[in-house]
Amino acid sequence: MSQFKIAGIQMACDRSPAENISHAMRLVTNAASQGADVVCLPELFATPYFCQTEDPACFQLSESFHGSTVSSFLEIARELGITVIVPFFERRSAGIYHNSAAIVTPAPTSPDVYRKMHIPDDPGFYEKFYFTPGDLDFKAFTTPVGKIGVLICWDQWYPEAARITAMLGASVLFYPTAIGWDPDEKEDMGVAQHDAWRTVQRGHAVANGVYVAAINRVGFEPAPNSDGGIEFWGQSFICDPQGVILAEASADQEEIILADVDLDHLERLRQMWPFWRDRRIDAYGALQKRWLDESGNS
Repeated sequence: MSQFKIAGIQMACDRSPAENISHAMRLVTNAASQGADVVCLPELFATPYFCQTEDPACFQLSESFHGSTVSSFLEIARELGITVIVPFFERRSAGIYHNSAAIVTPAPTSPDVYRKMHIPDDPGFYEKFYFTPGDLDFKAFTTPVGKIGVLICWDQWYPEAARITAMLGASVLFYPTAIGWDPDEKEDMGVAQHDAWRTVQRGHAVANGVYVAAINRVGFEPAPNSDGGIEFWGQSFICDPQGVILAEASADQEEIILADVDLDHLERLRQMWPFWRDRRIDAYGALQKRWLDESGNS
């Protein structure tokens, strides 16, 4: 298959888990009716973004890989013949939890899973309190339309994650996301923050010759027991291997964005811009170091 259609579900996540899942199922079905072969949901879509605070009670929101969030999409994927990227709060065992995404395909086999590798710890994004870093490495997942990559939110800032996933054969990098503004920072830094987010991912597309789909949630979610909160900036987008924006959602509405992936276009661009050919893999050993001083010592 040289062409296929991908979709991103930009949605608000301020309802109960059961309501969020039902709402997401309707949106996924709608995307499939518009021809989508692969549909991506936002990061941790089944609940409000609970990582705004450190609260042990939130661990009750976690579930196993075979819990209701992932299971709900098995029948849809098989009935509609589509692949669905289903983020969820994974309980692996007592004391070990992951920020994960299941890759649910029409095949009767068990879904595969990606576990978020880079875990942030910033005001309003206290994910290190909840999540163990992923231990399944970066992956390219086999689907009926070919190999795709899945990385999650904070992963989108790391060129190494995009590079390795593309090296494994992914033609599209999907980034289910929950990112937004602290309202107190929006006036001074909001434009620059959003532009940096958009720019770095378009750069991944260009440098690796892949399509990129960044799928965010939308709406304001107050922080528990606080006057603060996060204004998720929406603006989910899909770009091609030249960084050209093919589809982009608004800043304040739920939307389904769709775009066509053209593998022939991807191959032509890799021939025109042979970044893969010219990589100096013999000179990149320093990337395995945490930092280098002025003398090049770690």
